[in-house]
Amino acid sequence: MEPKMAKKGPFAVELEAGKEYNWCTCGQSKNQPFCDGSHACTEFTPLAFTPKESGKAFLCGCKKSKNPPYCDGAHTKL
Repeated sequence: MEPKMAKKGPFAVELEAGKEYNWCTCGQSKNQPFCDGSHACTEFTPLAFTPKESGKAFLCGCKKSKNPPYCDGAHTKL
C-alpha cells in the first residue's frame, strides 16, 4: 500500500529540541505533517522522532523522502 501524498512539497514547522513528535506516514492525517491517528486499520504507523535542535524544519509532505521525516526534495521528481 502506498501512502497518500499530503502535499507536493515540505511542511515548514517549528520544532522543539528534546520533544518527541509523531510524523504521519500514511498521508491521511488532518494534522499534517503530524499523526492524528487516521492510520488506524491500515498497515501504517507514525514515525516517532526527537529533534536535537529547536527551530524551523521542513518535514516531508509527499511521503517519498529517503530521509523521513525530513524533506529531501523527492517531491521535485513526482
